[in-house]
Formats: sequence, structure tokens, C-alpha cells
Amino acid sequence: MKSLNIKVILNLSGVLLLLNALFMFIATCVSIYFNDHLLYPFLVSGSLVGLSGAAMMYFTRDRRKHINKREGYIVVCVGWLFLILSGCLPYVTSLIFLPNDHIINENFSFVNIVYETVSGYTATGTSIYDDVESLPKSILFWRSTTNWIGGMGIIVLTIAILPFLGIGGRQLFMAEAPGIYTDKIHPRITETAKNLWLVYLGLTAFFALLLYFGGMNLFDAANHSMSVIATAGFSTKNEGLMYWNNNVFIQYVLIVMMFLGGTNFALIYLLIKGQFKKVWKN
Repeated sequence: MKSLNIKVILNLSGVLLLLNALFMFIATCVSIYFNDHLLYPFLVSGSLVGLSGAAMMYFTRDRRKHINKREGYIVVCVGWLFLILSGCLPYVTSLIFLPNDHIINENFSFVNIVYETVSGYTATGTSIYDDVESLPKSILFWRSTTNWIGGMGIIVLTIAILPFLGIGGRQLFMAEAPGIYTDKIHPRITETAKNLWLVYLGLTAFFALLLYFGGMNLFDAANHSMSVIATAGFSTKNEGLMYWNNNVFIQYVLIVMMFLGGTNFALIYLLIKGQFKKVWKN
């Protein structure tokens, strides 16, 4: 049996951390816009995660480029653990920088932080917060972002950029998304990953606009689009989607979103391409 390629596992885990840091910096911009006093927590979190990822990539830059099935499964397992641990940082640093904020401190125990983060990345959507409307906007956005990342899977996003690292992604794709590769929408796995993420991103943006024009404010529309397309559950309102029970248009948009979110995105891609026969035969 060939020895385990530890360096390629750490290298790809570093890529995942860099991507996670990028999403934290986006949440930082949200904090700046709403002036919710969480600029430094998100900035520090993104910097720590980004530097850790960059260091892991740098010190494993001489890794063997081939990755086999066993290593693919390990990358997926270790990668998600790294995501969860790093995803806890915005909550932890919020406690450090705002120790006297009763809203931040109310439910932010270590167990609750891990629970909220795992719930986000696994697109489970259960929350430890009873009063989410009192939370800072950037925290709400970060919760929705973890839902959105988990909905498609950041591993698939990583596969899309593997050619730039000189690594093949088939084994990683098979480990992360079993079932999809048996009916490929493109002969190259990296192209498949790119197409799936383009569909996911496009649907998120499209439905966010529909929700916005249907009556939600832009912040609520963006958050619920990320959460619902991921079939997750985090909301910006204490009542959840019941808050818009009197808006029939929003209700129907959400129904369509949940239906599409539960559909194989490869099939949606084929629909967009006009390959209706392949979809009908599936």
C-alpha cells in the first residue's frame, strides 16, 4: 500500500481555509456597512484563518500532485473539521472584542458556538438563539453564509480551482459528492464543479432579487436566499418564514426555491442548457 500523502492533504486543507477566510472578509464588509461594531472580530478571524491556510499551502508546496481515493476521503473529512473549527472564530473573537455586550454574550458558550457553526455548515439550520433579531447584522450574515457554503459544499468549490494548483480532482469529487459523478455533465470534473457552483450562485442571486422585489429588504432577501437554496433554515427573523405569511408572492418564491434546492444541481444545469431529454430520462 502506498504511503499516505500527508502534504497534499494539508495543502488542500490550506486551500479550504483560504476560501473560508474570503467569506469572513465578505462578512467584514457587512459589518462595516451596518456599523455593528464587529469589524475587528471578523477582520482578525479572517486574517488568522487566511494566514493559517497560506502557511499550510506554503510549507507543503513540494507535495506530490496525485491524490488517490483514500486521500480524497481524508481531505473531505479533515477539510470539514478545519472549516468548523475556523468557522467558530468570528463568534469567539466577538466575545473577546466585545466582552460586555449582553447580546453577544447571552448564548455564546463554547458548546453553543460549536453547535451553531456545525448546524450552519451542515445546512441543518437549527439554532441556539431565541432572539436572532437582536444579533449584529454581520453575525446573521455569517450564519447564512455557513448555510450557503454547506448547501453546495466548499469541497466542490475547491475542486473548481484545483487546476491552478496542478492537482487532479476526480477522487476528491467522488469523496465529496457520491452519485453525481456517475452521470457527469461534463467530461472534466473541474468543469463540472465550476458549472455546479455557477448554477448555485446564479440561483442564489436570482431568488434574492425576486425576494427583494417581492417585499423583503435587501439584507433579508440575501440571507434567506442563501439559507433556503441550501435547504438549511437560518433566518434573520425570530418567526422565521412565518414573518412573511401575509405575502403570497414571497411564499411561492420560497416554495420554488426549496424545491430547486432539493434537486440535483446537475439536472438544473442540464435544464438551463436545454437538454430536456436527459432530464426526462433521469
